Amino acid sequence: HPDNFMISTGINDSAIEKLKEIFKVIACNWICIDIANGYISKLVDFCQEVRKEFPDKIIVAGNVVTREIVEELILNGKVDVVKVGIGPGSACTTRIKTGVGMPQLSAVLECADAAHGLNAHIIADGGCNNSGDIVKAFAAGADFVMIGGMLAGHDECDGVVKNGKMEFYGMASESAMSRHNVPHREYRGVEGKTVSVPYKGPVKNTLIDILSGIR
Repeated sequence: HPDNFMISTGINDSAIEKLKEIFKVIACNWICIDIANGYISKLVDFCQEVRKEFPDKIIVAGNVVTREIVEELILNGKVDVVKVGIGPGSACTTRIKTGVGMPQLSAVLECADAAHGLNAHIIADGGCNNSGDIVKAFAAGADFVMIGGMLAGHDECDGVVKNGKMEFYGMASESAMSRHNVPHREYRGVEGKTVSVPYKGPVKNTLIDILSGIR
């Protein structure tokens, strides 16, 4: 369904042309402009360009953790949803590598308040280890909650079970860069890691557990 997935993009010079090509063959209502550090000045300008090119799409942008940039992305970047979280993910090493980040609950509280005041929304991205963490994110004002590690280790995942465990990796990790042909430039470090998690069987059981906790 066109509302059940997003086309994700970075902000390099060829990104908008790639989006045009993708939308020629895929029907989807969402675009996610996704970079590790949403405080790069180019992000707001890029969001403006995407809005001009795709006026009817729902645009998500991030990641950020403070009120001011949330307001900037909504008012000037013309985005609908801001993705919140720098460093909380279980496969993320941004805080260790760069010293940059913010406790996720605090970030969600601040950013949700800012977005809702402008009739926009946020996605809380990262830091959930159990259904109670998801509940706290919603209670803090998140409109959507992203989870990664909680869904790792299941039959539906793209991985192999070895000694009762499966691996998953952050999208800023060496594993992700190699798999998705991201250039390994000498000045570019990694801000993610590959993690082994216990094999958990079918994802349905985990989803039932999560949903029951939220209810």
